[in-house]
Amino acid sequence: MFSWSKRFFSLHLEAKMLAPHPASGTHHRGYSPPGLEKVSQHLYDTSELAKNRAKAQDVKESFECGREEDEAMPNIWLPDGVLPGFKEAALDFFWKCFELEKTILRALAVGFDLPEDYFVKFHTKPDNQLRLLRYPSVPLHALETNEVTRIDGHSDFGSITILFQDEVGGLEVEDPHHPGTFNPVPPIPGSVVVNAGDFLMRWSNDTIRSTIHRVRAPRNAVVTDGMVPERYSIPYFCGPDFSTVVDPTPGTWSADHPKRYEPISAAAYIMKRLAASY
Repeated sequence: MFSWSKRFFSLHLEAKMLAPHPASGTHHRGYSPPGLEKVSQHLYDTSELAKNRAKAQDVKESFECGREEDEAMPNIWLPDGVLPGFKEAALDFFWKCFELEKTILRALAVGFDLPEDYFVKFHTKPDNQLRLLRYPSVPLHALETNEVTRIDGHSDFGSITILFQDEVGGLEVEDPHHPGTFNPVPPIPGSVVVNAGDFLMRWSNDTIRSTIHRVRAPRNAVVTDGMVPERYSIPYFCGPDFSTVVDPTPGTWSADHPKRYEPISAAAYIMKRLAASY
């Protein structure tokens, strides 16, 4: 899928804008040019969102799609003939990732001593999002001084995220025991990264914490003329069916260890987080 991603992003901007991401952040489909999105972590107040968006913009471009049958959030594709085969390749990869997601969810259920299909039964649609990402080459100094950012620290708000990354690196995760301290997640050939999301944290009653992560200048990056190389990644965001009510699972709470979270509608939480990004 990386070869298709590179072919898509190598198109002229005018061609990519033939599949534009809508102005609303709640319709996460289509192409977003650099600077359109500003990721935030639990900011919902209008004034706070305005302050966040006034900071250095996230220097990245993206394309997003979901299942074709999603009437609530229809896909936005390039017109026929602009990049033949791209739509078919993206959808094929989407469904392959869904099969991997179910395997991971079954393993998690077994780990919690729950029925194997406990989490899978909440992920049937799937209400998921495939995102192709390109981080353009930028000056190392600008990244180190926060003049620009690739993506700021945030957690993913779904259940899990399956992340494919190229060889460039730059992904970092926060040490849960030392807030503010980030450690690199170097690319390992033939592997994927699985991030825990906010819903898995709620289901597990904080047994598994959602991962605060960001993208910075790769440590030991090969810098040419002061420029950090471009980076490609492909996250597959896995979320529960919108009709799901997420509540801590049996066995994760007791009289001595009460529930940390009230039941929450998956649809309401997802829409709130999406709207805060655009």
